[in-house]
Amino acid sequence: MSLPTPAPGTRAVVTGASSGIGTALADGLARRGYSLILVARREDRLRELADRLAARYGVEAEIRAVDLSDRGERAKLCDELADRDIAVLCNNAGFATYGELATADPAREHQQVELNSVAVHDLTLAVLPGMVERGAGAILITGSTAGNQPGPNNATYAASKAFANTLAESLHGELAGTGVQCTLLAPGPVRTEYAEAAEVPNLNRMVPGPLWVSAEQAAAEAIAGMTAGRRRVVPGVFAKVQTVSGQYAPRALIGPILRTVYRKVT
Repeated sequence: MSLPTPAPGTRAVVTGASSGIGTALADGLARRGYSLILVARREDRLRELADRLAARYGVEAEIRAVDLSDRGERAKLCDELADRDIAVLCNNAGFATYGELATADPAREHQQVELNSVAVHDLTLAVLPGMVERGAGAILITGSTAGNQPGPNNATYAASKAFANTLAESLHGELAGTGVQCTLLAPGPVRTEYAEAAEVPNLNRMVPGPLWVSAEQAAAEAIAGMTAGRRRVVPGVFAKVQTVSGQYAPRALIGPILRTVYRKVT
């Protein structure tokens, strides 16, 4: 299976497009000839990216400055996308928090669930019927290796990414034979603004430099995985080790280890 052929009336949607993996995904899809709808909160960054991609690749790049954790803003975008010819949807926006859930800011935790899980579900529901009706389309969901295992002191993020991981892999099987595909991108440590957004700058020091992958590598592997119709893409050696340990290590063993690690992060 391959990605739908780019056409003037179709669009590839990338959420979280203003930085990191989202920016790299947008660049990779534009390079392949896809016109884009770029979604994020920061309009200035989206405009700069849209102008750059249009000039470099000759594609159209629309921007939507939307806070996807806001149900009202998200609903308007979903209504629009349901009426558009969406060839590719990259559900990439997300963030993490660290610390004990009992002392966390409830509003921030709720926002995290809305963005990492509910928005992914809503956007997928918006575009999926049209894709199936046309018999062509591709959905990428950015989950995480964190979604494969318990995450003490990272509980909301781990749980929300477990939802994303399972949704993507479930859809992959469900859509077999429809001409539509769903691929999970499940990265480990990626060099992005992730730590800054999580408000834990020392996160970048917790994993040795050689074990990180770049946003460009993660995006390139994700697009290659979508093109090949793969169920799951796990970029980098460390992420692959995390995936295996998360799936097969006893919870009684891995839980205390991760609790110790995440306490050092905060």
